[in-house]
Amino acid sequence: VQLVESGGGLVQAGGSLRLSCAASGMTFSLNAMGWYRQAPGKQRELVAAIASGGGRKKYADSVKDRFTISRDNAKKTMYLQMNSLEPEDTAVYYCNAGGLYTSTYYGTGLYWGQGTQVTVSS
Repeated sequence: VQLVESGGGLVQAGGSLRLSCAASGMTFSLNAMGWYRQAPGKQRELVAAIASGGGRKKYADSVKDRFTISRDNAKKTMYLQMNSLEPEDTAVYYCNAGGLYTSTYYGTGLYWGQGTQVTVSS
């Protein structure tokens, strides 16, 4: 399984970025997926998760109404649209696959991408 993130970069506060996660080596449409982030000196945290079919999604409270997770199963790609970015969103963002998606939580899957840096300047 290979997960490759792209789309990170440097943006001013209030700006937008769109992250992509391209998957290979797995049956993409059968796997729930998630985006995590890790800021310097902090633990990795779940930002958003999406069920295998794309119809169910969940978000961390800190990003609700600003971030949108989506997926294109035909392209085997997951996305994270990030709007109204804040300096507190600065982190390395990781794609995760194969987790358990339930009505109450997303359990981290085994597979990780290499991460993409997002830096938001004030």
